[in-house]
Amino acid sequence: MKVIGIIPARYASTRFPAKPLIDIAGQTMIQRVYNQVKQASKINEVIIATDDQRIYDHVLSFGGRVIMTDKNHQSGTDRCAEVLENIHGFDIAINIQGDEPLIDPEQIDLLISCFETPGTDIATLVRKVETNEELFNENKPKVVLSSSGKAIYFSRQAIPFQREVEADKWLENQTYFNHIGIYGFRVNTLKEVSKLPLSNLEQTEALEQLRWIDNGYTIQTAISNHNNEAIDTPEDLAYILEKYFAK
Repeated sequence: MKVIGIIPARYASTRFPAKPLIDIAGQTMIQRVYNQVKQASKINEVIIATDDQRIYDHVLSFGGRVIMTDKNHQSGTDRCAEVLENIHGFDIAINIQGDEPLIDPEQIDLLISCFETPGTDIATLVRKVETNEELFNENKPKVVLSSSGKAIYFSRQAIPFQREVEADKWLENQTYFNHIGIYGFRVNTLKEVSKLPLSNLEQTEALEQLRWIDNGYTIQTAISNHNNEAIDTPEDLAYILEKYFAK
């Protein structure tokens, strides 16, 4: 089973332009993500997929592998699919967020292990919700799991809803899971889902993975205990620098 890790990296960002090239204690964010992913023991190849010459040139400067992709892709999944039209010989593709400079390589290996089970075509990671702040944060999508660990539904709301239970007691009565935004696909499946039209559920919740569920694909999950911290805004960067890099 040959595995490629793909890191989509766009230059344009509404909340944080040029985000992949920001400096984090002497290394750019995209370089830190790349170096973390390279440490995953089950990854055979890592490539950055970008739409910008500045990112492309920077990746080459630190010895990374990079490919230029179309500027008009609507999602990282579509960008990954384009990579696989040009690079062949892999069975599994892992789509890794380019804004998590501290991603744990063991998480990537955990995700890849889902594909050791026959019939797994798409996989992702989840993490147990620990606080009410997480539970009711609409920027942290929640996942409902089946008894076999497959994702039934994703929502920005806290689901399942507990009837006749005060909201501040929900975590005492039910286990909730946050979604971790890293995906694995069998290569043929990734090519298929990238061609699907937007679905109603996806548009309603603004969550891409609902398109796959809408179209009958199953998503296997694995539970991670790692607390992923993404950089979406300058404020996030300041927080990460203070927490992990302050002398």
